[in-house]
Amino acid sequence: MLGTEKLYTAEQTRALDHCAIHDYKIPGITLMSRAATAAFRALLDSWPNPECIQVLCGTGNNGGDGFLMADLAHKRGIPVTVLQIGDPEKIGGDALLARNQARANGVEILPLEEAPLMSVGVIVDAMLGTGLGGDVRGEYLEAIQAINASGASVLAVDIPSGLCADTGRVLGKAVHADLTVTFIGLKRGLFTLDAADYTGAVRFSDLGVPPEVYTSVPCDCGRLELEPLLQRLPPRPAKAHKGLYGTVLIVGGDYGMAGAAAMAAEAALRCGAGLVRVATRPEHVAALVARTPEVMTSGVNSGEDFTPLLESADVLVVGPGLGQSPWSEHLLALAAASGKPMVLDADGLNLLAAGCLGEGQGAAEHHNNRVLTPHPGEAARLLGNTTGAVQADRFAAVQALQQRYGGVAILKGNGSLIAGAGQLLLSDYGNPGMASGGMGDVLSGVIGSLLAQHLPPLEAAALGVCLHGAAADIAAQGGKRGLAATDLIPEMRALLG
Repeated sequence: MLGTEKLYTAEQTRALDHCAIHDYKIPGITLMSRAATAAFRALLDSWPNPECIQVLCGTGNNGGDGFLMADLAHKRGIPVTVLQIGDPEKIGGDALLARNQARANGVEILPLEEAPLMSVGVIVDAMLGTGLGGDVRGEYLEAIQAINASGASVLAVDIPSGLCADTGRVLGKAVHADLTVTFIGLKRGLFTLDAADYTGAVRFSDLGVPPEVYTSVPCDCGRLELEPLLQRLPPRPAKAHKGLYGTVLIVGGDYGMAGAAAMAAEAALRCGAGLVRVATRPEHVAALVARTPEVMTSGVNSGEDFTPLLESADVLVVGPGLGQSPWSEHLLALAAASGKPMVLDADGLNLLAAGCLGEGQGAAEHHNNRVLTPHPGEAARLLGNTTGAVQADRFAAVQALQQRYGGVAILKGNGSLIAGAGQLLLSDYGNPGMASGGMGDVLSGVIGSLLAQHLPPLEAAALGVCLHGAAADIAAQGGKRGLAATDLIPEMRALLG
């Protein structure tokens, strides 16, 4: 797997826990104690001298971690109070053992209504964990609202209460934490969709379980890191020439949209393609040549104009500024018929969704050399769904895209997802400054360039997405507002070396 860290669902994490307890004979209370210790150490690392600690405990094992954290704080002489959320009669198993231990050692445990939350010190959210199945309600909802209104620093145990561990979706309301300490397995919902607004910094502890535990539970999702992916592009030999690094043809730039094709072309050039061409409306040629003279730009009115450009290309990027006119449809159909490696973006995707390529059942297996790069709205059109449904489970959506259309599918957004070649990958590079026009055009050019440099589609997509996001993070050091797509291009070039 290209991902360097495995990302787990809540069910898979419970399987890891079960394996550690039953196959490797680690008592559940021991794992709970290790979790509490890891979280308490993380708390003191972030807030070395807390004025006080308030621990909100639910009735499950997440609450058990909280009781033991309170016990550790009490032993250190830190003023600590546990606020019980939910019916204490429902507490059982290891969580009950933890509660009884804390109580026996003198930790004060009170109902929430008897001790309003303070605005000082640290609040520990140990209420709901990964087992939440629907929207937060009742006493838990009130507790979450109280935490968020308190103004105190917040540590979430395993996952902020109200955040879905599988999808990163907020289930009604969720705790805004400054720090999340998660255990056993990294939850994939911590790194996509809404998560970054709720988790704060994320720290992980494997609780000292044997490595064999992780080989016993299948995991299909990996978190990407840029540096190992960069190593997949070999150094250039001294005798290198442009013919070694492919010709990328950008197809797009209908009336009024020349800039999209120009940005894709410039990104492809600056990320290492040997030669970049653009097929666009004749009216746009002068502007594109003036902007980037290294790009060979041709005006195209017909298939007769377009065919020689297709024949000379190694990789196609179809969609930036393509539009949805008859001209657009004709160029897309010719590009698809060529069978050449292709990145489909923007209106290329919209035309595909509209059935312009006539792809039916079984078409996916014939397109292993193409990369689709939709944002959630485009993904919804491709799936015949709604944007809300796509965002409700981004992991399922990107896998459905790949299964329907073949090749590699990227679902852009916070925590971009990539599916292809039997792998599901997540990149959490990037920032809100990327919410501006042209970012997708630049990404499509980057991926086309990497395909031309002989990376397989999945590797090109993974490196392209990480490179794009990491460059945005560097560029955003000068401020996120007003970040432009072309600001990323020099940063990507520097990262590629």
